[in-house]
Amino acid sequence: MGPSRSPIGRVLERKLAGALFNRTWDLLTQQRRTREDDQELLRTAFASAYHWYRVGNARNFSIAEWQLARVYAALRRPEPAVVHAERSLRYAKRAHLAPFYVAYGHEGLARAYSISGAARPRDSHLRQARRLASKVRDREARRALEADLATIR
Repeated sequence: MGPSRSPIGRVLERKLAGALFNRTWDLLTQQRRTREDDQELLRTAFASAYHWYRVGNARNFSIAEWQLARVYAALRRPEPAVVHAERSLRYAKRAHLAPFYVAYGHEGLARAYSISGAARPRDSHLRQARRLASKVRDREARRALEADLATIR
């Protein structure tokens, strides 16, 4: 996958992808969601990913897939969560992205396996994510990653 010609222009499409990502995140962090909110959550996550796939790069693809994994985990749907987390990790590794992005691929897999009840793969991905977190130089980014990892049971 790679950038394609955008009928609305690359700058506008990138802004749209980012705005949809942020809306998805707002819905994810909402204390209580209705069924309609959950539907919007899925639509905005896929819409954001769609636009990133049109104008983004491997980093954007990895993040978009991670967010889809996170959405499916929040909706307690482990199978699609695993699929999207695997894609996130694959993009991060193939593009040799920084440890932060690779760690989040593992975070997505750990979270997906956690909701499926698969303790061994959950623990394996948690260990890998924690090991990579120690290599993240940006303190704020490392703290955010560690905080996310701490929520996986």
